[in-house]
Amino acid sequence: MILNEVGFHMGDTPSADRFEWLTLETDEELLWGETPHRLSLYVSVAVGLPLCLLLVGIPLVISSYLDHTRTHYVVTNQAVYKKTGVFSRNVKRIEFDKVQNTSYQQTFIGSKFGYGTVEIATAGTGGVEMLFRNVATPRTIQSIINEQSTDTGGDDSTQEKHDVLEEILSELTAIRHAVSEETEPTIGISDPSNGDTETIDESP
Repeated sequence: MILNEVGFHMGDTPSADRFEWLTLETDEELLWGETPHRLSLYVSVAVGLPLCLLLVGIPLVISSYLDHTRTHYVVTNQAVYKKTGVFSRNVKRIEFDKVQNTSYQQTFIGSKFGYGTVEIATAGTGGVEMLFRNVATPRTIQSIINEQSTDTGGDDSTQEKHDVLEEILSELTAIRHAVSEETEPTIGISDPSNGDTETIDESP
């Protein structure tokens, strides 16, 4: 069981009550969910507080706090979710069968305090479609996403390969029959009495 910096046990099942905006599909289970790491908020506040003396830092501190508390990242057994918005709500969902690649990055400070950003790329866009910014234990979150993506897409991928193989074999069989019919050997037998030639087809 892994305990991250925000007190969440990776072996535990998080409560969906924390995410009132989340509507799960049938047979969909919540595996992980969090806000950005609290230390990432402290960095923004540390930058903004000195600027408060000039009044320009006050909006920075307030917006950083609201953005931190209103941003949620969720992983289920079917998809990944990202909820953002301070005065409005924006929820984005990506199903695992569309996930093509994942990666994570950590700044110097993030690597020291155990948080970073997980990048999720999809097949449709060919690029990064979703970012989990400043989440605790990004490598572990990436592993959870990769595991679910593999489990979800494995059967479909195998079936798809099987269907393609069956289609190729059918086409090859049709080509072989067509070539065989065009090249079937025939033998001509001449009748000396009347000069006619009888053709015998030796095809099976």
